[in-house]
Amino acid sequence: MTGKLVRYRAERGLQQGFSLLEILIAFSILAFSLTILLNIFSGGLRRTIVSEEYQQAVIIAQSRLAAAGVGEPLDNGVQSGEVEEKYFWTVEMQTFNLDKMGLDAEQQKVVPYLVTVTVEWQAGRNNRQFELTTIKLTKEQ
Repeated sequence: MTGKLVRYRAERGLQQGFSLLEILIAFSILAFSLTILLNIFSGGLRRTIVSEEYQQAVIIAQSRLAAAGVGEPLDNGVQSGEVEEKYFWTVEMQTFNLDKMGLDAEQQKVVPYLVTVTVEWQAGRNNRQFELTTIKLTKEQ
């Protein structure tokens, strides 16, 4: 009786389970989907790390900009240093040319300085940089 049942199923084309080809195609689709999802999540993680590095650079630049002219008087020159052995900052101060704005420098009671803070750091193979610039005033000496 079982022989007749097997022959009957073979004649009718009935099969049980999935073929090897169907299983291979299903696994290929699954692997492709997981690869795409992993790339999406790792890209988001990379962007988060870069954002944190820029945030730290902004904090360093703002603090160096605020400190310019507080501890020592404003003067033409360059100062530099590093934070956490990763971020390298440079503060450049130079007298601002009032003649460009049509003002007479001799009549002014304050001296403007152009203060530029640059923070650089290495992020993988890329060298990143952030810069802030402002004008600070000091009393005429």
